[in-house]
Amino acid sequence: MDDGEVDVIVTSPPYNLGVRYGVYNDSIPRHEYLAWMDRVAAELRRVLSDQGSLFLNMGYSYRDPWVAWEVAFVFRKYFVLQNVIHWVKSIAIEKKDVGDYPNIRGDIAVGHYKPVNSKKYLAINHEYIFHFTKNGDVELDKTAIGVPYQDKSNIGRWKSATRDIRDRGNVWFIPYETIRSREERPHPSPFPPKLPEMCIKLHGLERTKLVLDPFIGIGNTAIAAIKLGIKYIGFEIDEQYVKTAEKRIRETLARIKTKSQPSKQQEGGEKAIESRPA
Repeated sequence: MDDGEVDVIVTSPPYNLGVRYGVYNDSIPRHEYLAWMDRVAAELRRVLSDQGSLFLNMGYSYRDPWVAWEVAFVFRKYFVLQNVIHWVKSIAIEKKDVGDYPNIRGDIAVGHYKPVNSKKYLAINHEYIFHFTKNGDVELDKTAIGVPYQDKSNIGRWKSATRDIRDRGNVWFIPYETIRSREERPHPSPFPPKLPEMCIKLHGLERTKLVLDPFIGIGNTAIAAIKLGIKYIGFEIDEQYVKTAEKRIRETLARIKTKSQPSKQQEGGEKAIESRPA
């Protein structure tokens, strides 16, 4: 790939937590893993544009709570950490903390998480999304993923707003889709397509021409890019994941075609198919 040709990178490398992937060993010695992440970071800096954004999704476990931040510190050698986003997969809220909303009549718990069989540790309901840039000065389109104002009682703040939308902040609730069998999730730890979609929108659609995911897995970053009409490149070493990604990409393009007549968005997506097994 050429230097500086990528506008947005959204990716989630293996966390080295012993996850059972198809062909990759996710339990290598820590120094080897961090050395590998160093090589990855150096190459990502090379291909990222000067005003580009890298969104690095990292998780952790109660046995290894530091791995996400150790990887972030490796990337610190090559990037500025501009934002830390918390991807919340599941959340419980008591009715008294929600406020007066007629559609919410009681305590709520939404989303999915992996239970922890331990009396010492809590279930982990979130992961990190580290937003790296080359110089820490990339302006973002925050209202592209904004949310409506719920409390309009602050008149001064409300009048200063140009429209009924505010900054979402750095806590994003993005639940997994409900699945009924393992066949519906052929990859052990994919992020939902909505996650890369929000990252791309946050960076800014008008200045995003090419998206990269060097660990594309079953193609969720590609699917997000296609829906947004943006070209993408993906790398994946597991041939089975590549086949699954290509199948899902074809299905996504077919759904887009059947919804409406060809548009700029669809044309962009159709030009974007370029998954490459590494």
